[in-house]
Amino acid sequence: MRTSTAAALTTTLLATGLTPLFLAAPASAAVAKHYDDFNGDGYRDLAYSNYSSGISGPDGWEGGAVTVVYGKASGLDTGHTQVVHQDSAGIPGTGEEDDYFGESLSSADLNKDGYADLVVGNSTEHVGSAEYRGTVTIVWGSRTGLSGGTSLAPRSGANGSQSHFGSELATGDFNGDGSPDLAVIGGSEAWLYRGPFTKSGTTGSVAKIDKEGAGWYSHGLAAGKVNGDGKTDLVVLGTQFVDNQPADRIWYLKGASSGLTSGASKTYASQPWGAAIGDFDKNGYGDIAVGLPDNNDGKGIVSVWRGTSSGPSGSMTYNQASSGVSGSPEAGDNFGYSVSAGDTNGDGYADLAVGVPQEDVDGKEDQGGVTVFRGGSGGLTGTRSTWIPQSVLGPADSYVSFGAPVRLRDLNRDGKADLTVGANGDALFMPGTSTTPTATGSVHLPEYGGGFLD
Repeated sequence: MRTSTAAALTTTLLATGLTPLFLAAPASAAVAKHYDDFNGDGYRDLAYSNYSSGISGPDGWEGGAVTVVYGKASGLDTGHTQVVHQDSAGIPGTGEEDDYFGESLSSADLNKDGYADLVVGNSTEHVGSAEYRGTVTIVWGSRTGLSGGTSLAPRSGANGSQSHFGSELATGDFNGDGSPDLAVIGGSEAWLYRGPFTKSGTTGSVAKIDKEGAGWYSHGLAAGKVNGDGKTDLVVLGTQFVDNQPADRIWYLKGASSGLTSGASKTYASQPWGAAIGDFDKNGYGDIAVGLPDNNDGKGIVSVWRGTSSGPSGSMTYNQASSGVSGSPEAGDNFGYSVSAGDTNGDGYADLAVGVPQEDVDGKEDQGGVTVFRGGSGGLTGTRSTWIPQSVLGPADSYVSFGAPVRLRDLNRDGKADLTVGANGDALFMPGTSTTPTATGSVHLPEYGGGFLD
């Protein structure tokens, strides 16, 4: 069975005593070029969940952890890793059996020192008498990697029992002032923490993002640039009750000097599980790809809300019945379980990776796979799609669920986004090429236990 979006996409990171194999050149005292370059060496790094709640790690810690694999010219350096958990030196809190440290992950250079910082959600953390209040920890980047952490204080409305503060996270410069900001879900509401942030725990102003009086309950976030004005925009996934009836919706909020301003909403026939923003037709406006794996008895679809100068307008739908797409729609395939956007072949058009983790292949149940849609003139189309099967991991078997999380980012700095795909107990890094990500030169990730940093 599937778990909730947050649990399926668990991820966390920090360092526990591993000596770095090299020291990066000192970063400048300016915002890091890459929001996920924790040691400032110019290469993106990859963070992901290690173990989940209730499972003890090999060194005796429990309650979740994050593994970080540092980037290098060939992609990922599996000999240079860190594991971060609440029993790591300098990290607030204590690992406990029902914690879920790393349930959600985001990153940005929050204190503007030239090193990206990791933001880790642990929505099941007990704080005093408040059960499942949840916590958010900022793990600070440095020349030698991640080191030390600071707790983010929740506001009233997200600091009580069952608030699950930190269940989802997203970063971006939403007001365009040059300081990264942080959006957090807690108490079924979204909160905007404006930067800059400090290691002592201070932040800019904090405001609740909500459809006041509209019966809106938030459960997911995605950040990116939609309307072309240079500011980061935010998409909130949620449920709105209208006449006591639930409606599954996403809500677009435009980045503005005041923080965020409310925009259009879009309603779906099933719950949106995740979203990714990319300019699939290279018209200067980001398109919002929404994964709807429960649609039509779990056959699943992806809906793309097209970006314009005034925000999203008009949409396209893709599934396994789309011309050129491998496979056929079957109940329980969960096409769209995960989505991620990036330019895999360096042609300037964003592409879209779509996870199909419950795809059955040759009588093997829930093997899974990934469909990569290439962007181009007019946007995404099934005729420019490629199927990447579970068998790239090794001998094909049932219940592997390859594609439960997917991530597209250029980790080797060659101008082509690389594809990282997770499965049950394994994950694979696949380099981008001039055509599509390839298993040639692929790397299995160490100590993988969950989803990836966005």
